[in-house]
Amino acid sequence: MLMRRSFIVGAVSAALAAAARAGDASATAFITAIYNSYKGKDANGVPLDSERTIGRYFEPKLASLMAKDQKDAARRQEVGSLDFDPFVDAQDWDITSFDIVVSDAAAGKAQATVKFVNQDQPMTVVLDLVGIRNAWRIHDITWLRDGKTETLRNIFVH
Repeated sequence: MLMRRSFIVGAVSAALAAAARAGDASATAFITAIYNSYKGKDANGVPLDSERTIGRYFEPKLASLMAKDQKDAARRQEVGSLDFDPFVDAQDWDITSFDIVVSDAAAGKAQATVKFVNQDQPMTVVLDLVGIRNAWRIHDITWLRDGKTETLRNIFVH
Protein backbone atom coordinates (compact mmCIF):
# COMPACT_ATOMS: atom_id res chain seq x y z
CA MET A 1 0.00 0.00 0.00
CA LEU A 2 2.79 2.41 0.93
CA MET A 3 4.60 1.63 -2.31
CA ARG A 4 1.48 2.40 -4.37
CA ARG A 5 1.08 5.81 -2.64
CA SER A 6 4.73 6.60 -3.30
CA PHE A 7 4.24 5.69 -6.95
CA ILE A 8 1.12 7.88 -7.22
CA VAL A 9 2.81 10.83 -5.51
CA GLY A 10 5.81 10.40 -7.80
CA ALA A 11 3.62 10.23 -10.89
CA VAL A 12 1.69 13.35 -9.89
CA SER A 13 4.93 15.22 -9.18
CA ALA A 14 6.32 14.22 -12.57
CA ALA A 15 3.11 15.33 -14.31
CA LEU A 16 3.22 18.71 -12.56
CA ALA A 17 6.86 19.18 -13.50
CA ALA A 18 6.06 18.32 -17.13
CA ALA A 19 3.19 20.83 -17.14
CA ALA A 20 5.52 23.52 -15.78
CA ARG A 21 8.06 22.77 -18.53
CA ALA A 22 5.28 22.95 -21.12
CA GLY A 23 4.26 26.33 -19.68
CA ASP A 24 7.86 27.52 -19.99
CA ALA A 25 7.99 26.24 -23.56
CA SER A 26 4.79 27.98 -24.63
CA ALA A 27 5.78 31.22 -22.85
CA THR A 28 9.18 31.04 -24.53
CA ALA A 29 7.54 30.46 -27.92
CA PHE A 30 5.23 33.45 -27.36
CA ILE A 31 8.13 35.78 -26.49
CA THR A 32 10.41 34.37 -29.21
CA ALA A 33 7.74 35.00 -31.86
CA ILE A 34 7.49 38.63 -30.75
CA TYR A 35 11.23 39.25 -30.76
CA ASN A 36 11.89 37.42 -34.04
CA SER A 37 9.95 40.22 -35.74
CA TYR A 38 12.65 42.68 -34.58
CA LYS A 39 15.66 40.83 -36.03
CA GLY A 40 17.52 42.47 -38.87
CA LYS A 41 18.06 45.97 -40.16
CA ASP A 42 14.68 46.32 -41.91
CA ALA A 43 12.59 44.42 -39.34
CA ASN A 44 9.07 45.76 -38.81
CA GLY A 45 8.67 44.67 -35.21
CA VAL A 46 5.16 44.36 -33.77
CA PRO A 47 3.11 47.41 -34.75
CA LEU A 48 0.73 48.13 -31.88
CA ASP A 49 -1.56 50.17 -34.10
CA SER A 50 -4.92 48.53 -33.53
CA GLU A 51 -7.02 47.38 -30.62
CA ARG A 52 -7.05 43.87 -32.06
CA THR A 53 -3.26 43.66 -32.24
CA ILE A 54 -2.87 45.09 -28.75
CA GLY A 55 -5.35 42.50 -27.42
CA ARG A 56 -3.35 39.74 -29.06
CA TYR A 57 -0.30 40.52 -26.94
CA PHE A 58 -1.48 42.20 -23.74
CA GLU A 59 -3.82 41.14 -20.94
CA PRO A 60 -7.29 42.74 -21.14
CA LYS A 61 -6.88 45.54 -18.55
CA LEU A 62 -3.58 46.77 -19.97
CA ALA A 63 -4.83 46.33 -23.54
CA SER A 64 -7.87 48.45 -22.70
CA LEU A 65 -5.69 51.22 -21.23
CA MET A 66 -3.44 51.18 -24.28
CA ALA A 67 -6.32 51.23 -26.79
CA LYS A 68 -8.08 54.05 -24.92
CA ASP A 69 -4.88 56.11 -24.93
CA GLN A 70 -4.51 55.59 -28.69
CA LYS A 71 -8.12 56.61 -29.37
CA ASP A 72 -7.86 59.69 -27.15
CA ALA A 73 -4.59 60.75 -28.81
CA ALA A 74 -6.04 60.24 -32.29
CA ARG A 75 -9.05 62.35 -31.38
CA ARG A 76 -6.70 65.15 -30.26
CA GLN A 77 -4.45 64.51 -33.31
CA GLU A 78 -1.49 63.87 -31.02
CA VAL A 79 0.94 61.08 -30.29
CA GLY A 80 -0.24 58.85 -27.44
CA SER A 81 1.54 58.23 -24.16
CA LEU A 82 3.47 55.36 -25.74
CA ASP A 83 5.84 57.10 -28.15
CA PHE A 84 8.34 54.24 -28.47
CA ASP A 85 8.25 50.50 -29.05
CA PRO A 86 7.82 48.83 -25.65
CA PHE A 87 9.37 45.54 -26.74
CA VAL A 88 12.76 47.13 -27.48
CA ASP A 89 12.46 50.35 -25.44
CA ALA A 90 13.32 52.45 -28.48
CA GLN A 91 11.85 54.19 -31.50
CA ASP A 92 14.36 52.63 -33.91
CA TRP A 93 16.18 49.35 -33.85
CA ASP A 94 18.87 47.31 -35.51
CA ILE A 95 19.04 44.01 -33.61
CA THR A 96 20.63 40.77 -34.72
CA SER A 97 19.90 38.42 -31.84
CA PHE A 98 18.17 38.05 -28.49
CA ASP A 99 18.86 36.10 -25.34
CA ILE A 100 15.49 35.07 -23.87
CA VAL A 101 15.13 33.43 -20.45
CA VAL A 102 11.67 32.52 -19.18
CA SER A 103 11.00 31.48 -15.62
CA ASP A 104 7.78 30.48 -13.91
CA ALA A 105 6.72 33.05 -11.33
CA ALA A 106 3.68 31.10 -10.08
CA ALA A 107 0.87 29.02 -11.54
CA GLY A 108 -0.31 30.82 -14.68
CA LYS A 109 2.43 33.44 -14.42
CA ALA A 110 5.89 33.69 -15.92
CA GLN A 111 8.59 36.24 -16.40
CA ALA A 112 10.69 36.66 -19.52
CA THR A 113 14.01 38.49 -19.44
CA VAL A 114 15.15 39.54 -22.90
CA LYS A 115 18.69 40.80 -23.47
CA PHE A 116 19.94 42.23 -26.74
CA VAL A 117 22.12 44.91 -28.28
CA ASN A 118 20.31 47.67 -30.14
CA GLN A 119 22.45 50.12 -32.10
CA ASP A 120 25.51 49.27 -29.98
CA GLN A 121 23.60 49.71 -26.70
CA PRO A 122 23.07 46.66 -24.43
CA MET A 123 19.41 46.43 -23.40
CA THR A 124 17.38 44.33 -20.98
CA VAL A 125 13.59 44.16 -21.09
CA VAL A 126 11.55 42.16 -18.56
CA LEU A 127 8.06 41.00 -19.47
CA ASP A 128 5.62 39.75 -16.84
CA LEU A 129 3.28 37.20 -18.40
CA VAL A 130 -0.08 35.80 -17.38
CA GLY A 131 -1.88 32.78 -18.73
CA ILE A 132 -5.35 33.60 -20.05
CA ARG A 133 -7.50 30.90 -21.63
CA ASN A 134 -4.54 28.68 -22.53
CA ALA A 135 -2.54 31.55 -24.05
CA TRP A 136 0.11 33.89 -22.70
CA ARG A 137 -0.46 37.63 -22.51
CA ILE A 138 1.78 40.42 -21.26
CA HIS A 139 0.79 41.86 -17.89
CA ASP A 140 3.58 44.44 -17.81
CA ILE A 141 6.94 45.36 -19.33
CA THR A 142 9.82 46.78 -17.29
CA TRP A 143 12.85 48.73 -18.50
CA LEU A 144 15.77 50.33 -16.71
CA ARG A 145 16.26 53.98 -17.73
CA ASP A 146 18.90 56.20 -16.21
CA GLY A 147 19.21 53.80 -13.30
CA LYS A 148 15.47 53.84 -12.60
CA THR A 149 12.89 51.14 -13.23
CA GLU A 150 9.97 52.13 -15.47
CA THR A 151 7.00 50.04 -16.52
CA LEU A 152 4.52 50.03 -19.36
CA ARG A 153 1.57 49.88 -17.00
CA ASN A 154 2.75 53.04 -15.20
CA ILE A 155 2.73 54.96 -18.48
CA PHE A 156 -1.04 54.55 -18.66
CA VAL A 157 -1.91 54.84 -14.98
CA HIS A 158 -1.62 58.55 -14.27
